[in-house]
Amino acid sequence: MINNLPVRKNLRLNNYDYSRNGCYFITICVTDRCEMLGRTDVGAASCRPRILLSDYGNIVLKWIPNISVKYSDVTIDNYIIMPNHVYMIISIEHGRQNAAPTASESIGTIMGYFKYQTTKEINIPGFWQRSYHDHIIRNHDEYKKIFNYINENPERWAEDRYFNIQ
Repeated sequence: MINNLPVRKNLRLNNYDYSRNGCYFITICVTDRCEMLGRTDVGAASCRPRILLSDYGNIVLKWIPNISVKYSDVTIDNYIIMPNHVYMIISIEHGRQNAAPTASESIGTIMGYFKYQTTKEINIPGFWQRSYHDHIIRNHDEYKKIFNYINENPERWAEDRYFNIQ
């Protein structure tokens, strides 16, 4: 019977050390892409669309800076909280605080910490979709492109692949 279980696709790059120094583009989604983190505001009062965070979105906002508090060799270079997902650029630079690199500062551990803390405070079991999507940023041009993509995301919300038409 065990052979009939579905095989989960491995989303990580084989043989890559996700605690290595570098920049990572991360996407995490709310389960079933429910728009629980906020809503877009395109009213006349704002020149460009913006995200108005819900109470849940504000909890997520509170925990993003805590990643760098918990992991001293980690910074969040840019992020956006969208209605049903979060984009982040996470930079790992071991030795920033004269500490030796530790496996506990891997992207998987960092995301586990963040999702655990936000779920605990939001108090909805299974709030986040299982796992997360990551992309290893390979050069400065790619970094700039992703950085701008994050900043411009509210303007393209209706075309976003995570846009949930209900």
